[in-house]
Amino acid sequence: MPERASTLEFRGAIPVAPAQLAALRLAELQGLRRYGAAFLLGVLAAAALPPVDMTPVLVLSFVGFVWLFDGAQRSREAFGIGWCFGLGFFVAGFYWLTAALFVDIARFWWLTPFALLGVPAGLAIFTGGAVLAAHLTCRWLGWRGVSRILALSVFWCGAEWLRGHVLTGLPWNLVGYAWSGAFPGSLAMLQVTSLVGIYGLSLLTMTAVSLPATLGDLAGRRWPPLATSAALLVACFAFGWLRLDATATPAMQPGVRIRIVQPSIPQTLKNDPAERLTSFRRLLALSSEPAETGAPFDVLVWPEANAPPFLDRDGGARMAIAGLLPTNGLALVGSDRSDPPPGPLQHFWNSMIAIDHAGIIQGYYDKAHLVPFGEYVPLRGVLPMDKITPGTTDFSFGPGVRTLHLPGLPPVSPLICFEVIFPGAVIDPVDRPQWLLALSNDAWYGITSGPFQHFSIARVRAIEEGLPVVRAANNGISGLIDPLGRVVQRMGLDVVGFLDVPLPRTLPPTLYEQAGDAFFFAALPLLLGLGWVFSSLRRKSVKPS
Repeated sequence: MPERASTLEFRGAIPVAPAQLAALRLAELQGLRRYGAAFLLGVLAAAALPPVDMTPVLVLSFVGFVWLFDGAQRSREAFGIGWCFGLGFFVAGFYWLTAALFVDIARFWWLTPFALLGVPAGLAIFTGGAVLAAHLTCRWLGWRGVSRILALSVFWCGAEWLRGHVLTGLPWNLVGYAWSGAFPGSLAMLQVTSLVGIYGLSLLTMTAVSLPATLGDLAGRRWPPLATSAALLVACFAFGWLRLDATATPAMQPGVRIRIVQPSIPQTLKNDPAERLTSFRRLLALSSEPAETGAPFDVLVWPEANAPPFLDRDGGARMAIAGLLPTNGLALVGSDRSDPPPGPLQHFWNSMIAIDHAGIIQGYYDKAHLVPFGEYVPLRGVLPMDKITPGTTDFSFGPGVRTLHLPGLPPVSPLICFEVIFPGAVIDPVDRPQWLLALSNDAWYGITSGPFQHFSIARVRAIEEGLPVVRAANNGISGLIDPLGRVVQRMGLDVVGFLDVPLPRTLPPTLYEQAGDAFFFAALPLLLGLGWVFSSLRRKSVKPS
């Protein structure tokens, strides 16, 4: 099938408005200028994410992106525009991955280009493929105007879902997370995720911020799409505002007071066996501090991998922790776990271990979603390298999310590190917990955007599931998030201290918890159907000359 000559709305006409002139100039860019502009627009889009939180820049970025897309006459040009936009978006959004290598830069300096550029280049294949699919659809069906924007939104957000599931999945830097930070009104916007999840919010956001691109068209009606964009955003905000206003502040669970400890131990010291005793003493000291206000704690929470390793085999360390607990109290601590003693050490798990006041292990959870190259090396028999965390042996995979029923505690779903970033995969749907416990160690990433985004993502999981989240991170950000995504208390990056917090009650199961991404998948063909309708109406409205 021959390539369509052009998708430009204004070919053969003189632009009469600034938006039309900008659209023409972007669409006519060629070569490196075209791809450089796509890269810079991707970088700009990343500024909408925490901690920058400049959410309105999505309009500038994606409107410019649509106009660049309009100028693509060949399939490879469409893919190149999408890939370069994605490269800029992911370089700016994932630069913090490189910080982990500087913990032991002498060994892993050679991985820096891969972390800084290689990972974004690979992820950008998803955005390139999305733009290519939209280009082919618009070319074959003759879609212009609103229809081409709907096609871009559908394929972009479909690619986001694929990126979150293919191989190990990496659902980070989704467009919907532009509402997870501190931009005014963001908490109300996030409430939509209780219905359609974060992928659904991405689709709504992508559509709304791209529709103003019709201001650059000469043919067709330009202002109705702009009004539709505003109506989408207002409707989402209104729903969120009403939900926040109508939902009573969750009551607190009786008899459950949690101490969240944040020791802020630098990763270089955590990796040093000679410093383990000093680090353990810091944790014990923070845990034994008297409560500043209110009753003493009932539950002690330590971050990921902060307790001495192989706590299941270290009775002395368990008794030291148990000595901090009241009668019937529990400690939920992050530690490596191994095969049950007295057998040999053959398998290792990154775990959360529950210890009672007698030092007895009451339950544990093994991390299931391991980080490639951090906790295991894919294709170890082929790739000549070690994982970047200490030790040469890979961690073993846990069986998956589970609800722990521990004495004296409401049922809990533990999550370790990045497990909290996977929508719809944080609870056992058959055995619903009453709260989420997220243990993490973001000390690998220093003062970068990574820890801020990690905390913001946890807020979205709370809203999606209608469950409170207790988050303990080694160097922050630790805190308590209620089921509506409101941050009750928090500790910032590198703060050494603790929080004594009550545990909010859960909300009834949300629509998203019950239906998952079903509404998101239903919306994709629906929007494509609307694109076909708008295209048909457009053709009928054009009178032959």
